[in-house]
Amino acid sequence: MTQIPEISIVVPCHNEQGNLRPLTDAIRAAIAPLHRSYEVVLVNDGSSDGSWELLKQLGATDPHIRGLNLAAQSGQSAAMWAGLRAARGQILMTLDADMQNPPAEIPRFLEAMRGADCVCGSRVEARAQGDSWLRLVSSRVANWVRNKVSGETISDAGCCFRAFKRECVADVKFFKGGHRFLPTLIKMEGFKVVEIPIRHDPRHAGEAHYGVWNRLFKSFTDLLAVRWMKKRIIHYKVSETIN
Repeated sequence: MTQIPEISIVVPCHNEQGNLRPLTDAIRAAIAPLHRSYEVVLVNDGSSDGSWELLKQLGATDPHIRGLNLAAQSGQSAAMWAGLRAARGQILMTLDADMQNPPAEIPRFLEAMRGADCVCGSRVEARAQGDSWLRLVSSRVANWVRNKVSGETISDAGCCFRAFKRECVADVKFFKGGHRFLPTLIKMEGFKVVEIPIRHDPRHAGEAHYGVWNRLFKSFTDLLAVRWMKKRIIHYKVSETIN
């Protein structure tokens, strides 16, 4: 595909072979009626289940699909950042490969971007109707702690279904675990971030790659770092210039 796409959809994946074909089919079905140019950048993060071989097959039959194969498993943040750096679109989107972020919601994100620089999905309403009490409570506790420490108001920081303008991440300093704090990092660059409620579907295939509680405890040191960054970031405006 020689045309520079308007929209780039970045999807990190680790051992998601069973989800990749239905995922790309669902993305195609969601965007085709919009008549907007797009690409899907799938980043294989050290999978051992044949995901990369399938990605090569999918890329050979659909010019919208691009693939990156990381030399070793590097984590979700690294895979997402690699995909964002390789993406060519002016509008960037991220979502998980497990089909729990339904691609059918993509048009709603694009519509919401008419009034914002970054649109984040929130699964709070959907999870209240379907998740187990343990997962529901742990998610609420994790988000409450993150917001309390960081001074944020994001209702679902763990949701990676997002859409944002390319310039939102042009100067962002990404780090391991940074995907959880991307809305805050974008806000720190001076951009407008909003949330929209989205569906949260059952996993189509494969297994989750994280535990219930590690959303909070594994990222706590990152949370403290983000809090420090928010307090120390430099803000200034130039009022006049000469020459």
